[in-house]
Amino acid sequence: MNGMDADYAPTHGPLEDHGEHQPETHKLRMAKALQRERARLGLSLSEAAKRAGVSKSTLSQLETGTGNPSIETMWALATAYGVQIAQLLEPPRARVSRVRFKDLPQLPSSSASYSAALLSPGNAGMRRDVYVITAEPGPARESRPHPPGTVEHLLLTSGKARVVCDGESVVLEAGDFLTHAGDLEHSFEALEPGTMVIEVIDS
Repeated sequence: MNGMDADYAPTHGPLEDHGEHQPETHKLRMAKALQRERARLGLSLSEAAKRAGVSKSTLSQLETGTGNPSIETMWALATAYGVQIAQLLEPPRARVSRVRFKDLPQLPSSSASYSAALLSPGNAGMRRDVYVITAEPGPARESRPHPPGTVEHLLLTSGKARVVCDGESVVLEAGDFLTHAGDLEHSFEALEPGTMVIEVIDS
């Protein structure tokens, strides 16, 4: 669907952020994670921005906790740093953890009425993340192929949506479950207001 890798690198110019205000704790957590990963690779701010295809000013704002990140920008940075996006978003959790939807940091798309929030990251050594996606009718969210072997699982919990994978179109209604290859071009389009889907990405 719209899961998450280098497919968000821009094709024309640097990515800019169009996200709404994020809770300060989430933004500061992301800022520290971005600083940590850039330092791990020994990259300057300019080098990291160029590698990810984002503007230097955008990265600087994100690293100081003053920017409003879009999902495209965060995926581009995760790909550039060679880490799962969960490593940039998710704090350590206790053995038993309750997650309230209203408290999840939302990463809006800059090209569609679509927002993703990480519900649960894969454990160390695992590449399985769980997201909740909210979307409204409008332009479809296009995704380029993820790394070979990536598989996406979608459970539509409300609304109606169209998923297109490698030219094959499937319409989902509430309660429908879909599995599709994530290493092929794919897109997600909300067909009704209030569309929500739980997405699991195996890669």
